[in-house]
Amino acid sequence: MKPRGPCRRPRAGGTGRTTHRPGALQMHDTALADPRTKYPVPPFAKQQQTPPGQQPAMDPVPDCGEDSYVGAGRLAGRKAIITGGDSGIGRAVAIAYAREGADVLVSYLNEHQDAEATAGFVRKAGRKCVLVPGDIQSRAHCQAIVQRAVDELGGVDILVNNAAFQMSHKSLQELTEEEFDKTFRTNVYATFFLTQAAAPHMPPGACVINTASINADKPNATLVAYAATKGALQNLTGGLAQLLAEQGIRVNCVAPGPVWTPLIPSTMGAEQAAKFGQNVPLKRPAQPAELAAPYVMLASEQASYISGATVAVTGGVPMI
Repeated sequence: MKPRGPCRRPRAGGTGRTTHRPGALQMHDTALADPRTKYPVPPFAKQQQTPPGQQPAMDPVPDCGEDSYVGAGRLAGRKAIITGGDSGIGRAVAIAYAREGADVLVSYLNEHQDAEATAGFVRKAGRKCVLVPGDIQSRAHCQAIVQRAVDELGGVDILVNNAAFQMSHKSLQELTEEEFDKTFRTNVYATFFLTQAAAPHMPPGACVINTASINADKPNATLVAYAATKGALQNLTGGLAQLLAEQGIRVNCVAPGPVWTPLIPSTMGAEQAAKFGQNVPLKRPAQPAELAAPYVMLASEQASYISGATVAVTGGVPMI
């Protein structure tokens, strides 16, 4: 699909001209677009990376809204922590939050090049970005992330627990105890550690947004450990929503279907990655840019009565 012309992207002053990558429509474009072909459709080039993967090496390179997301001040003055904010969904959320007026702390493992790129987009929007590398399996590191946000951003209004680990296995015997434990510590324990550390610093009106998955409802047999953690996260979200309501803190989760992020070529075989997303009704994976909207909505004042909810972004796969 050909570009429809230049779009407006906010800089520090809120406006600015930019171009956008072919095949990606502007977030403010009012023309209808066929969701089946709005973004790249598999099969993709065969590719494989070592975990956690690097976004620039992917083909096609994921679209995180770098050239298309236009903010409207919905998160002006907010302070957000985003784990896994270096690439993929996390980068898309960081860009959207910054262009909506929020300062952002990006937590990531060791993907320094990707993280610096994300920070550049946040800073171009006129917002502050703090980069914190390290392993969120550690409770002490999770506590340090929150403290950095308090010290350098001035508080925590939004916590996005997005970072995740997965590996694909065709046989249960391939799944080791160490990998099973790592998957739960990264995906579930870290969410608990961060939320527990952040809650005392969060004012009434603040929110927690967890990244669950379609796998919470329809577990993939090759992702046994990962799917189990996402089911746990969805349940944890419901419990935390009730518990933290006493402090005026809302807790929700977003459940993506297949999304084209570095997690895919770094944790799946080349053949599987090339066909990724073909099995959903829209016949393609989501681009991270398509996930930004629900994270913005759930963090905004427009969602003041939404808590304990799961927002499914699955390309047509029902979650009922």
